[in-house]
Amino acid sequence: MKKIKLQKNNEKETLPNSDGFFGEYGGQFVPPQLKKALEEVTAAYEIAKKDPDFQKEYQDLLANYVGRPSSLFFAKNLTEKLGGAKIYLKREDLNHTGAHKINHCLGEALLAKRMGKKKLLAETGAGQHGVALATAAALMGLECEIHMGAIDVAKQHPNVLRMQLLGAVVVTVESGGRCLKDAVDSAFGAYLNDYENTFFGIGSVVGPHPYPMMVRDFQSVVGKEAREQIMLKENRLPDYLVACVGGGSNAMGLFHAFLNDEQVQMIGVEPAGKSFKPGDHAATLTLGKPGTLHGMFTYLLQDEKGEPLPVHSIASGLDYPGVGPQHSYLKDQERVQYVTANDKEALEAFLMLSKVEGIIPALESSHAIAAVIKMAPTLSKDKVIIINLSGRGDKDVDYVGELLGIG
Repeated sequence: MKKIKLQKNNEKETLPNSDGFFGEYGGQFVPPQLKKALEEVTAAYEIAKKDPDFQKEYQDLLANYVGRPSSLFFAKNLTEKLGGAKIYLKREDLNHTGAHKINHCLGEALLAKRMGKKKLLAETGAGQHGVALATAAALMGLECEIHMGAIDVAKQHPNVLRMQLLGAVVVTVESGGRCLKDAVDSAFGAYLNDYENTFFGIGSVVGPHPYPMMVRDFQSVVGKEAREQIMLKENRLPDYLVACVGGGSNAMGLFHAFLNDEQVQMIGVEPAGKSFKPGDHAATLTLGKPGTLHGMFTYLLQDEKGEPLPVHSIASGLDYPGVGPQHSYLKDQERVQYVTANDKEALEAFLMLSKVEGIIPALESSHAIAAVIKMAPTLSKDKVIIINLSGRGDKDVDYVGELLGIG
């Protein structure tokens, strides 16, 4: 595929195009009745992002409600243990609600209220997006309905309770594989039935336009902060950025501010699960091929008929057969390298960071840590890595305890 020259930082951002495509990926592949609803969201967002009052309110919430900027922490103990490159952690786990998800949920809730919507609707896997959207709904005085696969309801029970305490209705999805993809299907169905009163707060850089763009824009605060912070700490840009990739919002949030810095290498880490057999993993960019899912054209784990394959990951937030269309574009452009970490490696990384740095990471983020555990020792000590520690592991401790036979 012919590569498209990425723009300089000071040039106007042009991706996606007006039809929501990043190269050949993205777009709006939805039923006709949803076209009008999506056009309404697109128009409202285009106005809001240029409105100083909207941006002022959003930035105030990031600072005084979320607690931004999140810190960029030098993981000295982990660096010394691995014996190679310097490792920094972008501490999104310190945000209110415990993950990066709150960044875009507040933006979506503000936009929903501006549009006069009465209810926020979304899917969730690990529950962090559901908790963040329920939090934003409570703050904005909106109703909230969260669809969650039955397997994830059992794995992530603490987050289910948090959503309910925040006033959200949690819909347990028993269809299909009973995980994230099925929760998205269920939420889309509910949206079709009441899109006039409802704002669909999609939880990642996935779905039909404008969601991949909109969620990316709200999440880009992560990379903007990291860029400024590493310049203060190291007086230069990092050599590597590393983040886990399911739908891809935390990775895109970190990567976006550095896309035009050719010297910065970016690595997205997908879940290799139990094996590379179909149904045992969710390594979409590694083993998938382009197809259509949830209103977008993107890389997809699919069968010979184009139907999504079942997926698995130890991390509920990563078990999705698709991926954000901008990630598909960046893969084809060879701007981002996509690798994998399996369940065992992620669990070992979870335990290592907990015991070495006193930081319990989310199992999702542990995939990024696992990749760095392998790569850091191969690099010289003057190299700098930033990992997006996208969430904390409170939600995972019961599940990990069961896996380890402790607690």
